[in-house]
Amino acid sequence: MARQFDVPDFYRSPVVSRVKAARRAADPRKRDLSPSVLDVGPLRVKLARHFGFCFGVENAIEIAYRALDEHPEAAADGRVFLLSEMIHNPHVNDDLQARGVRFLRTTAGEQLIPFDTLGPGDLVIVPAFGAPTETLDQLAARGVDVQAYDTTCPFVVRVWKKGTQIGQKGFTVVVHGKRDHEETRATFSRAAADAPVVVVRDMPEAEALAAVVEGREGADFFWSHFEGKTSESFDPGPDLARIGVVNQTTMLATETAAIAERLRQAVIARDGDDRNVADTADTLCYATKENQDATDALIASGADLAIIVGGYNSSNTSHLVELCEDAGLPTFFVRDADEIASPELIRHFDWRTKTQRETAGWLPRGVGRPVEVLLTAGASCPDALLDGVIERLLGWFPDARPTEEALAPFEAETA
Repeated sequence: MARQFDVPDFYRSPVVSRVKAARRAADPRKRDLSPSVLDVGPLRVKLARHFGFCFGVENAIEIAYRALDEHPEAAADGRVFLLSEMIHNPHVNDDLQARGVRFLRTTAGEQLIPFDTLGPGDLVIVPAFGAPTETLDQLAARGVDVQAYDTTCPFVVRVWKKGTQIGQKGFTVVVHGKRDHEETRATFSRAAADAPVVVVRDMPEAEALAAVVEGREGADFFWSHFEGKTSESFDPGPDLARIGVVNQTTMLATETAAIAERLRQAVIARDGDDRNVADTADTLCYATKENQDATDALIASGADLAIIVGGYNSSNTSHLVELCEDAGLPTFFVRDADEIASPELIRHFDWRTKTQRETAGWLPRGVGRPVEVLLTAGASCPDALLDGVIERLLGWFPDARPTEEALAPFEAETA
């Protein structure tokens, strides 16, 4: 039986959480990726089979709230800290701050509170993304216990272990990720202790690296593409002789696989075989892949538009948006229902340009058939936020059937 975490009830929901529970009971092996359809007559909301809080996020939330419960005086005195955002969702982080938690750094690594103001009596929570070893060493040197409330996702730790393992065997570690993301910085610091490291953002960068591996391009070309993305003293000649690809767990799993395969083929083209490529397929995060596979199935079911809910700095959420956009669907990335102003206007985030936009006439009306909306969320998004979106949509369809009627088919299956 899957572990049940102690997550505050206000993150749960009376609608979405019930649908999830019914689907888990009916399909415990997760073989059915078809969406859950809430049919209220003039509106059909298609929920992805998998979305929202994953194992690592629920684990982090449980630990963080336990820390507050166990140290109420420290929280009241402002002596409970997070290294940075625990997860990339503003509602979760805002609630922790309201309870007394203070952030030491921004997600980009900018220092908000100097480490030299901390001491042995202070409580520091390590976020789900983990932290670079040098950061943890700085805190430990000041007498701060960085292990008591470490919320690092177990699947991130698995990537670290694989990087260490292949590095100690003489492979250079290629990290598929965003160089400035907290998780990639943490992975980079650990891998660099045992091996040369280079970060690859996407397939175009993988192609550039492949050109160097194959010998078609030299050092100048390498540095023009990877300056600031390698470990110290990286030498593209000898350091690309043997390679293994690990990933930032929030990246597109299909892209990680494609990058690993492209680099494997580059080594084969150079060496004649793939003996100099480490097998790292087991580092992919199951939750990230499940959410992405479920989104693909959601897209395949068809709809008028897609709404993706999550924090605007959430990498895994932006990739769900990317999948929907690449499929040609009108797609709206919102942090919560408040962004959905009316049937005529929606505010949404453009993850490519990092800007907020407004779109008029976004919701089809008078089409003579039910309006179909795809709905999913990132791994750090509470179910309650999707309930808010559903309620907002239902408010614009006065002839819709009650939500309880739409839920009845799911709960009948497990009765």
